[in-house]
Amino acid sequence: MALRPALDELLELRHQAHALGIASRHLVSSSFAGMYASVFRGQGLDFEEVREYREGDDIRSMDWKVTARTNEPHLKLYREERERSVLLCVDRGPRMQFGTRGTFKSVQAARAAALIGWAASRLNDRVGGILYGAQPQHFRPTKDRRALWRLLKALAEDPGDAAEAPGALTSALRRADRGTPTGSLVFVVGDFNLDAAAVERPLGQLMQRHSVVLLPIDDPAEHSLPAVGRVLFRGPDGALREVDTDDEAGRAAYAGAWRQRRTALQAMCVRLGILFAPIATDVDVHDALVRGLKHRPVARV
Repeated sequence: MALRPALDELLELRHQAHALGIASRHLVSSSFAGMYASVFRGQGLDFEEVREYREGDDIRSMDWKVTARTNEPHLKLYREERERSVLLCVDRGPRMQFGTRGTFKSVQAARAAALIGWAASRLNDRVGGILYGAQPQHFRPTKDRRALWRLLKALAEDPGDAAEAPGALTSALRRADRGTPTGSLVFVVGDFNLDAAAVERPLGQLMQRHSVVLLPIDDPAEHSLPAVGRVLFRGPDGALREVDTDDEAGRAAYAGAWRQRRTALQAMCVRLGILFAPIATDVDVHDALVRGLKHRPVARV
């Protein structure tokens, strides 16, 4: 099990990125087109052509007049004019240095960020990022992949043993709001095993000017503690705590608390119109993104 992502792997993921179907300055026809196009629904779209319908196309783009005339389903295709910025906010705090199955949360987060970054970059969008947690870093979006390269390089470096900075996520969200043009697409990738009320206000403010996607990285042991006897855990503050994982009542309380936090987080995302797509450490990150990004975010700008 890798303890941190390898830069070579993050670079190689560019070959898978095209399959995500994230649409920007290419034909808006795939089932994933809403990730970009729906933010500017009705704005900045130029009609391109009509072609025959193919399995998986978005039926909302059907050209019913041509379909009726030819008796074969046809689709309208568009090109999106408006350039946008994509910002990848990735958690690098100590909570991400954890994994019981598949890989570490930090590795899965880096893979997800790399796939999205490459998908956006190959479509000529500006890509940048913010690393938050122990040592915050900000890479302003650029169109020439310099910021993406620096972000991936930083993700592959050892984060060290620094304690988590208080309010790290809130600070990152506020910096994302201030440092990106209106209408940007902001992905927040990291540990969301937290109190949703603590981040609802900064997320709501961010949604007023941008579109936001939350990608929680989950390890199976976070919501279902395995019975393996007494175990020492190190908390985000660096303190060691002994937990008797054989205690059934304790495991049930642990699972219940996780479900309560996750339900509150999902409810908050529904209220704010935020796309919520969890990724587990023991699944293929590409497949998880493809499934999660099928749902269209709500246009807020």
